[in-house]
Amino acid sequence: MTTPLTLAPGRGPDGAARLAVGGEIDMSNAGRLAEALDSSRGPLVVDLTEVEYLDSAGLSVLFAHADRLTLVVPPLLEPVLTVSGLAALATVHRSGAGNGPQG
Repeated sequence: MTTPLTLAPGRGPDGAARLAVGGEIDMSNAGRLAEALDSSRGPLVVDLTEVEYLDSAGLSVLFAHADRLTLVVPPLLEPVLTVSGLAALATVHRSGAGNGPQG
């Protein structure tokens, strides 16, 4: 069974490419996230604010693109990105006012 996942590509107020992600990212749907990231070229802001769960399959997809990603994350995901080492490879901003690219 595939876990619910929403992917909404767009542009931020500054014109930067943006992908809003919501739901849960796990092995049942990580391929969809990979396709969305693969289809985008250059720097990309990935807004994970509405993500409630992220497993190793989702982390693996993000690691593959880390050098060009800016991740906007809720407090729940911040420790996961830090412990996994992804926060050292990608730019990470905590979601909320005054904490990085919003829009």
